[in-house]
Amino acid sequence: MLAYARDRRRFLLFGSRRRVDPETRRRRARTLLESLLTLGPTFIKLGQLLSTRPDVLPPEYIDELAALQDEVPPADWSAAKRVLEDELGPVESRFEAFETEAISGASLGQVYRARVDGDPVAVKVRRPEIESLVEADLRVVRWSLPLLLYFVDESRAFSLENLADEFAKTIREEMDYEREATMLAEIRSNFADDDRIVIPGVVESHSGPRVLTMEYVPGTKINDVETLDRKGIDRSRVAETLQRAYLQMIIDDGVFHADPHPGNLAVTDGGAIIFYDFGMSGRVDEFVQGKIVEFYIAVANQDIDAILDALIEVGTLSPDADRAVMAEVMELAIQDARGQEIEQYRVQQIVGQIEDSIYEFPFRLPKNLALVLRVATVVEGVCVTLDEDFDFIATATDYLTEQGYREESIRQYAEQTGRQLRESGESLTRLAPKTERTLDRLDRENLYVRVGVEDSEGVFEALAKRLVYGMLLTMSLFSMGVLYALGAPEASIVAAVLSAVLLVQLYRSFRDGGGSLQAKPQFTRQNLRQRRREE
Repeated sequence: MLAYARDRRRFLLFGSRRRVDPETRRRRARTLLESLLTLGPTFIKLGQLLSTRPDVLPPEYIDELAALQDEVPPADWSAAKRVLEDELGPVESRFEAFETEAISGASLGQVYRARVDGDPVAVKVRRPEIESLVEADLRVVRWSLPLLLYFVDESRAFSLENLADEFAKTIREEMDYEREATMLAEIRSNFADDDRIVIPGVVESHSGPRVLTMEYVPGTKINDVETLDRKGIDRSRVAETLQRAYLQMIIDDGVFHADPHPGNLAVTDGGAIIFYDFGMSGRVDEFVQGKIVEFYIAVANQDIDAILDALIEVGTLSPDADRAVMAEVMELAIQDARGQEIEQYRVQQIVGQIEDSIYEFPFRLPKNLALVLRVATVVEGVCVTLDEDFDFIATATDYLTEQGYREESIRQYAEQTGRQLRESGESLTRLAPKTERTLDRLDRENLYVRVGVEDSEGVFEALAKRLVYGMLLTMSLFSMGVLYALGAPEASIVAAVLSAVLLVQLYRSFRDGGGSLQAKPQFTRQNLRQRRREE
């Protein structure tokens, strides 16, 4: 935090910003990653959440924390057995068979294989004594928050407070296996008629608040591309199915699986996608659904202004953001989503525009959109792993067209255009007499124009300061030369000191002028190709 504060003010309380190179930020990110791993389960979950929050951390941190997997060594079987038997009774009498070695271990729970009524099942058991540990860790996060907010700007303070609230809510929900069973059953029913999606059913007789027993459905891990290729599975088709599934969950159903990292997704031999672990899941209200549809339609139409308007209306983009720069960022993002190559000089051009203001960021994330952004970010990474040329926009456009969203949008646009044309016609009928009156006043030299200049950014004030400092510096240098020539060295020294002060002030007036963005734009597909070349 001290380093972060010094980056914003070179001498903490005063001074200009301190420029931090990417390697320094990457080194700090590695230190943070090691600290989170050391602190244990709660902070591992926090690190995972931070890895999807570019509104909170610079891109170097996002890259490092993205490697943080929710995989920790499982607890001893004896401790897990106590939790299992407290919920369901003796293991030997409730299960026909039970493998005591966990098949996966996570920060909040672990999964075992067993048999019930002759069928294979997966039994998810909450980690022993995890409740008290999580509550203690959440108190640390809550107590630390005011200190963190002291060091950050207003937009990041907004995001951090939302992040803390969201994290506490999400991790408590993830420990409630009854809630997970309810969400799983609802999402499963939404895909009941879709044979491309497989969601294990819940065995209710063997489930409770701390134990969740589900059908055991094996498959190939979704990012194991070599095995998928060996089995002859069309990876592009799998990527398209995955994106369509999430479009349906978020736009149509309003309830979605919110943790689509490769450990929770698998593929059957027939190419269907298996979803595991519904502990992190969420709901989308109708307002957000509508705005997401507007955003996707604007992206499909490549209407940059409409994209920015949708982001501002939903609350993710500051109304004060530089629209010209954001428009360029959106254009490059659309190119990337379409799998097109991005000219490096354009990226460097935008980076040059935004690099001077390292810690100001125009994006912010309301609570109701945090999980949606996580889904979008992680799904993109999975789809690009399956097919690096996958066209997100084409798939989203096809889906919106099939569901009738684009036709409805076109109809609304036509109605709005017709209304505007009618209003324009009415205005034209009133224009001629008003024009005649104005020309009459101009002919009588009785026309006055009042002009008001709005300068919310203080451009004119800064320009005036620089002009004054420049003129005073010129006069001071001239006076110093005259005094020295007249044989008054003491007076010329005073003039020299004044000149130095004015020079510093003039320099600072130029340094203080900055942009309004923080992070270098991240383009997942471009980064993936670059990493593959490096490997």
